[in-house]
Amino acid sequence: QVQLVESGGGLVQPGGSLRLSCTTSGIRFSIYDMDWYRQATGKQRELVATITSGGITNYEDSVKGRFTISRDNAKNTVYLQMNSLKPDDTAVYYCDSRWTYITYWGQGTQVTGSS
Repeated sequence: QVQLVESGGGLVQPGGSLRLSCTTSGIRFSIYDMDWYRQATGKQRELVATITSGGITNYEDSVKGRFTISRDNAKNTVYLQMNSLKPDDTAVYYCDSRWTYITYWGQGTQVTGSS
């Protein structure tokens, strides 16, 4: 059974930091590209950051320089380090894993930036 479990969300003041984790099981993690998405209330889900199986990263413009995606293949986990958080970063954050046409999603973790 495939599982992706996000953790690390919470309430944070502007300028604060959080580190999200997404721990997977049931997949050969090292061959999957991994993404972090977010969805704010009333908005479409948007891609925040990507890390390929080879470690290449890409970021949505509004988070460049503030967020860092990384992976630990030994722990089957992908991370999202979020610094200098803003109220606009408030959303449910989801991770997904992609390999060819196969995609799996986690259940999400809430990040709330207080204002």
